[in-house]
Amino acid sequence: MYSIDQYLDLNNGTKIPMLGLGVYKITDEKEVEHSICAAVDAGYRLIDTASVYKNEAGVGRGIKALSIKREELFVTTKVWNTAQRLGDIEGAFDRSLERLGLDYVDLYLIHWPVKGCYQNTWKAMEKIYKSGKAKAIGVSNFNIHHLEDIFSVSDVVPAVNQFEYHPLLNQKELVQYCQSKGIVVQAYCPLARGAYFNREVIGNIAKKYGKTPAQVGLRWSIQRGISVIPKSSNEDRIRSNANVFDFELTNEELELIDSMNENYRISSDPETFDF
Repeated sequence: MYSIDQYLDLNNGTKIPMLGLGVYKITDEKEVEHSICAAVDAGYRLIDTASVYKNEAGVGRGIKALSIKREELFVTTKVWNTAQRLGDIEGAFDRSLERLGLDYVDLYLIHWPVKGCYQNTWKAMEKIYKSGKAKAIGVSNFNIHHLEDIFSVSDVVPAVNQFEYHPLLNQKELVQYCQSKGIVVQAYCPLARGAYFNREVIGNIAKKYGKTPAQVGLRWSIQRGISVIPKSSNEDRIRSNANVFDFELTNEELELIDSMNENYRISSDPETFDF
């Protein structure tokens, strides 16, 4: 419990860190490089980017600046919707690899379930996985019916489903479904941009443990068996977000936080998102 070096087993035999750094909207090259170096120095071993973030090249430079070996790092990127509509999944993947300056990524995700496209996208993802250039493949923002559509055309179960998850949006049914299928859940927006920080339940628990509301929210996700990728470019917050492995919430506290659910979204709804 007392080490940041914690992992979840993926369904293909590989492992994913419980805690990672999200770099969404960090487009300044020096800022993203600095963020990655600060995160790895704090113990992070997972970096999550995407082609649409427009920072894969900066992420690649940040990785090159690290003193740790490539195999110690877990790198995720994602295929954007335009490539899905064009049917250019393998081309988009190769361009991501080139920008990252890597021979492989540890996880490649379908960023959104683009209507009429994502089943074919998944079949192309399988080819990438079989090539060894992606050590695992998965999805992002997929609801249950999207996953069932994947299962109808493929025997390859996504290793990960990454979606918005925090105390105000716990998506309990989707989490349970994924975990029952051997799909690791990974939470983006786990801090909900601070939307739950002033809630009494979180405040009382934070005070009890001498922690911040952000640390309590991240700890809740981790104890629910969910990997988290809080985004930050601030070195102090990056370190603070990693300081969540030296305390443990009680079952009662977990359930109290569960009860905060309001189906409150920070990001878009996969059922209506059409970019």
